[in-house]
Amino acid sequence: MAKVISVTNQKGGVGKTTTTINLGAGLAVLEKKTLVIDADPQANATSGLGHDPKNIKTSIYECIMDDIDPTHIVLETTTPNLDLIPAHIDLVGAEIEMINMPNREKMLKKVIEKIRHLYDYIIIDCSPSLGLVTVNALTASDSVIIPVQCEYFALEGLGKLLNTIKIVQSRLNPSLDIEGILLTMYDSRLNLANQVVDEVKTHFQQMVFKTIINRNTRLSEAPSFGQTIIMHDVSSTGAINYLNLAREILQKHLAIQKAGDNNQIPAAHDNE
Repeated sequence: MAKVISVTNQKGGVGKTTTTINLGAGLAVLEKKTLVIDADPQANATSGLGHDPKNIKTSIYECIMDDIDPTHIVLETTTPNLDLIPAHIDLVGAEIEMINMPNREKMLKKVIEKIRHLYDYIIIDCSPSLGLVTVNALTASDSVIIPVQCEYFALEGLGKLLNTIKIVQSRLNPSLDIEGILLTMYDSRLNLANQVVDEVKTHFQQMVFKTIINRNTRLSEAPSFGQTIIMHDVSSTGAINYLNLAREILQKHLAIQKAGDNNQIPAAHDNE
């Protein structure tokens, strides 16, 4: 049964889609069957994984609104073990169309439940907003990754996002966890970038991933080739960063699983 992770931040340009597709690729390369769901009307994850949104006839929109079976629209990517459920611009209309629907916050969850058993990980690329589609993604997820760029105003709006997550936890999805805050676009030569790293780690401590994503030209150009960074240039800094992030997440989940297994082992009793 897949672990479902949303990648979200209502600020644009923080490396959200880059993180979605390349974390997905990292998990896939580490032999985890992974699915990326593009839940952003801009469809950048779709194009970044090698599919032209203009040619997409059936997308996550039809799964949500028309109850299309998601297994029928899954697309393969050039990265082995990595699949895609694409998006197109019609998803913009879902925000309005879902308003009067019963259980409107759980529409995406219903879609994911139909396909969850086929994967180890499902990564959802959310739109840069806190609208109804993003709330659907959070309601359907086990955890959320929050990318934060190492630039001025890095923490702007983060409080609002965390408040939205708390609301989802209290009303819709009590089991939702924060997987971690991911520092992106880091340039060690810049004093500001180092200040942001220190500030985020001071504020959020254990919530911050140890892995930091560096600014990297190869990482920026990979989507223009419709490739993940691992397929584009596996030796690049960006590829190494995202493989390290995937390993960090897998190690964390393995540790949690082992702790859970240990708690289920009955205590030994001496024979009297």
